[in-house]
Amino acid sequence: MVLSDLHKGDKAEIVKIHADKALKDRLTSFGVMRGETLFIKGCSLAKQTMEIEVGSTLIAVRADEASKIEIKQIDN
Repeated sequence: MVLSDLHKGDKAEIVKIHADKALKDRLTSFGVMRGETLFIKGCSLAKQTMEIEVGSTLIAVRADEASKIEIKQIDN
């Protein structure tokens, strides 16, 4: 399952990031890394962007980036 499969209000744990080094480094700088828990705060129309919360950081993630983040959904 990948991040782009989730909807507003869902919670998940990051399993792996399938991206190039530049994107991995950028996401890591925001706290998006393996083992972290994230919460979906909102999605744009057609899910082109997602607002996620990791720790106390809010991040907007594009759909193509979200499809590279493998997650394990956590029941709310």
